[in-house]
Amino acid sequence: MDTLRTLLPSLGSLVVFEAAGRLSSFSGAGRELRMSQAAVSYAIARLEDQIGTALFLREYRRVRLTEAGQRFHADVTIGLSHIQRSAQSLRAVATGSHVTLACSTAFAAYWMVPRMEEFRAALPDVDLRIQTSDRDLDLVGEGIPLGVRGGYPGDWPSYDSAVLAAEEIYPVCSAGYLTRHAAPSKPADLLGHQLIHLEEPFRSATTWADWFAAAGIPRRQVPKGLSINDYVLVVQAVIEGQGVALGWHHLIGGLVDKGVLVRLSDQRLITGKDFHVIWSREVRLPAEAARVRDWLLAQR
Repeated sequence: MDTLRTLLPSLGSLVVFEAAGRLSSFSGAGRELRMSQAAVSYAIARLEDQIGTALFLREYRRVRLTEAGQRFHADVTIGLSHIQRSAQSLRAVATGSHVTLACSTAFAAYWMVPRMEEFRAALPDVDLRIQTSDRDLDLVGEGIPLGVRGGYPGDWPSYDSAVLAAEEIYPVCSAGYLTRHAAPSKPADLLGHQLIHLEEPFRSATTWADWFAAAGIPRRQVPKGLSINDYVLVVQAVIEGQGVALGWHHLIGGLVDKGVLVRLSDQRLITGKDFHVIWSREVRLPAEAARVRDWLLAQR
């Protein structure tokens, strides 16, 4: 079986190929890489000879990728981008220049951002980078030291974890909504209200049916309503008076305290599915990342 070393004359030729394919120009690639056009042309020719197929069509005053070249260029671009991102992350960890925290957009918007002034006061020398994603990222693969996840301690066998907040859920609306609708006196009254549903595309999330079931109300009675797949947009819809949504206390408790949102019921659902700070067991946690982790946990 051919190894990468025998397949390719030089990994550096892939960098040249990526630039030439992206720019559709050997001279443009040469300017970007500070090489002569002849050197670029030679590197591409060696790569084509080693692989055994033409990667470019040479035309008058321009070049363009062949069909095989297009497929190979797509794969090379993905591979080099992963290598670049990993190298940047490793260098950042080595120099201690920043700490990346991976979390949901909702956690970033409603938990982290309101505390940023306190964070800067506590850790003024730490450059924090918040990376949000619709789905949970592979922290080790992405070179990210810390993440925030909802679940049970055993859900992440390759990670250590510590509880940041319990999952406590209750219904909320805006003050404006209550000027047009009667406040419920019991959980069943909410069945007649305009419910806003969160439909998480990648993460599991507690639903209105779960909340009503905990209050002794059959799931089949829960009415349909507006469904949104992003919790930040759910909260925005509630603030605009569009209806009633489930509120995760660790996220929207501050908005309730400020009167932006109104808690509609004493009935709350505590699932035991807590939110955790997690970090890899396989990679040593840098000192700066450990300081960020400890600060996060001190906010409980």
